[in-house]
Amino acid sequence: MRGKTRGVVIACAVLAVAGLVSLPRLLFGNDQSRAKELIQQTCVQCHRLEGKPDSRFNLKAPDLIWAGSKYQRPWLIGWLMGKEEPLYAKGYRWDLPGAVGKHATVSESDANAIADYFQQHYKDPRVQVGAFDVTKVSALEVEFGRQAFKAHACIGCHVIEENGKIVGGPQSASLVASGKRYNLDWLFRFGLNPQDFVPHSGEFLADATEPQLRAVIGFLAVQGVKDFTYYEPWTSQEFGMASVERGKLIYKEYCSQCHGPTGKGDGPAASGLEPKPAVHANMAFDKLPTEYLYNVINHGGRAIGKSTSMPYWGLTIGQQGVADVMAYLKDTFKGAPAVTAQASVQPGKLPGVCPQPRKTQEAPGSFLELKNPLLAKSEQVAVGKKLFQETAKPLACMNCHGTHGDGMGPAALGLTPPPRNFTCGQTMKGIPDGQLFWIIKNGSPGTGMMPFAGLSDDEVWQLIHYLRSLAR
Repeated sequence: MRGKTRGVVIACAVLAVAGLVSLPRLLFGNDQSRAKELIQQTCVQCHRLEGKPDSRFNLKAPDLIWAGSKYQRPWLIGWLMGKEEPLYAKGYRWDLPGAVGKHATVSESDANAIADYFQQHYKDPRVQVGAFDVTKVSALEVEFGRQAFKAHACIGCHVIEENGKIVGGPQSASLVASGKRYNLDWLFRFGLNPQDFVPHSGEFLADATEPQLRAVIGFLAVQGVKDFTYYEPWTSQEFGMASVERGKLIYKEYCSQCHGPTGKGDGPAASGLEPKPAVHANMAFDKLPTEYLYNVINHGGRAIGKSTSMPYWGLTIGQQGVADVMAYLKDTFKGAPAVTAQASVQPGKLPGVCPQPRKTQEAPGSFLELKNPLLAKSEQVAVGKKLFQETAKPLACMNCHGTHGDGMGPAALGLTPPPRNFTCGQTMKGIPDGQLFWIIKNGSPGTGMMPFAGLSDDEVWQLIHYLRSLAR
């Protein structure tokens, strides 16, 4: 039985290579009856167009029962014309050696006719139009999706592109250009339960919440899409209607539990927390990036690599509540004069102090031995400076470490312990390159230093060159 099945699949692959080439030209064109005839004479040799979902091991090629809902039209036309990359590196039937075959191709007019026919006759009634709004996909949610894609083992079977390399298991459909291929409403429905589409085929049902699934679909939505336009929630209408007075009430009801009623970090929960809550009264919120404030309030500390004690408040207070709290913070807390700050921070541990005592976790030996592989050329230092001052995510370094790297940024006086003073030569001399590299990549637990895992290795080394240039 296995040998017979294999023969059918191989024959199917041969047909896919040569079948359309030998079909009479009269079958082609935009006329729907001709498209129907072409589909019925050729596509059904491998693909099913009716019936109930079945195991991949009983099929020859992917079902087209719901093709009108599954694919984006431009990709489908390109695929039918032979302009797209193969989807299955091991073949759809990866269990059968020799099952990899070239797909048949048609002209542009024929491809349009087939796409039209699928659109009209093969819609999936389970798919809710508008279930996934791609215009509401933010950059941070895509990062959540990237993490969930790996955490829930999707990468075990599907390949993606990461830092210019193809990574993942090449067992199932490639997702390298998924953002150009799939109708995202269909992909969202598929993600709710893949077994509804291809049961008993190795499809994995993850224990993911709906927000996690939406993040994964958002991640897939950007794959292969150049210049994707990310949603910026802080530009929504709620922020145009933000109220300082409403924000003040929300701050009292929620934020003061940790940060205290006047933002001094002395709320009832603070005594048991490590690191200690930020001292809002000492921070210049009007100088901090709106994107950063939104992400830490809406998505919580964990989302940007800061303390997990900071909850993700978005589900509790809603978009309007986040906007109102941000308005209150910016209107109320403008930073503290140095004399006031000295009274609220432990002596000898102020930002800018040199030398700056710190009990920082030591990097593993393999990291401590690392030396900066990049030459300290001016162009490398310039790239590091731009990262430090402007572009590093989730927050440009200067917001904590200061424009001059002296540890006196707009957020500095609210953090315990205070940010590093990179201008202090005595301190910097004792920190190896490998230690700096490790801390930048992984963050520093118990401090306000978050991980910058999204930076490439070269970017981290360029940043280190800039830090070294600040020491005096």
